[in-house]
Amino acid sequence: MDIETALDDFGQYILADKGLSKQTLKEYYEDLKLFFEYFKDKRDTSDLRGTDLAQFLNYELSIGRSVPTALRRLSSTRSFYLFLKKEGYIEDEILDVPSPKKPSHLPICLSMEEVEDLLNAPNMKKPDGIRDRAMLETMYATGLRVSELLSLERSKVDLKNKIVSVIGKGSKQRKVPLGDYACEYIVKYINEVRNKNPNASSKYLFLSKYGQPLTRQYFFKVIRKYADEAGIEKEISPHTLRHCFATHMLEGGAQLRAVQEMLGHANIATTQIYTHLSTKRIISAYDLYINKN
Repeated sequence: MDIETALDDFGQYILADKGLSKQTLKEYYEDLKLFFEYFKDKRDTSDLRGTDLAQFLNYELSIGRSVPTALRRLSSTRSFYLFLKKEGYIEDEILDVPSPKKPSHLPICLSMEEVEDLLNAPNMKKPDGIRDRAMLETMYATGLRVSELLSLERSKVDLKNKIVSVIGKGSKQRKVPLGDYACEYIVKYINEVRNKNPNASSKYLFLSKYGQPLTRQYFFKVIRKYADEAGIEKEISPHTLRHCFATHMLEGGAQLRAVQEMLGHANIATTQIYTHLSTKRIISAYDLYINKN
């Protein structure tokens, strides 16, 4: 059966058998239109496969659709497929499609103003302060994991082209853009502190005053100290700047796929948590504005 006829039959089923409204049918058709725009080669019900559902869901998430929108379109498409199977138009099994779950606990994220206060907290008159500022700026500019930041090699930082090469989980390499501020403070750190380190020949970029790579425990204490000095009451950790990077990027209009690649997430559903965090922050700001006016 050709797809157009199948859609007509599905429409009759929705209105007559299911007793749903014309508005609901219109919404189903809008979702199915997008589905068949993606699968342009499917002109007959014999072309349909159960695996289409998972492929369409992954596509929707990859182009930045929110989880609720992607799941609604998946539901519409699944209903159409189940109708066709019930009527005997298709024989392929409708596979269970794992749905991206809404996070039960959203990571803590700072406002732009709080991030600015945190970045300004290190004492730039001290060598450790210059190094710490460079580290904080780098983490916020790139969204690196704490382990990636602390093990960052000097040769992997291309200041001329403003690119950082990172070896992430699974030994996968990715390249992440480095912002102007991060470059500025890295250069200052190298010229004024790093080149005078007793272990200046070390391959690692960020070193203790004794020439050793810094530990996670040290960086955790440092970021908590700067948060206290900046008057930030939230319980933050070094990973918080990675959350801030992702959230602020999405709020600024970045595509979900681009943020996924910069963060080094293997699955885009992992990155999807930041769309919820971003939405929550926007709604919070809106509520604050309404209450003040």
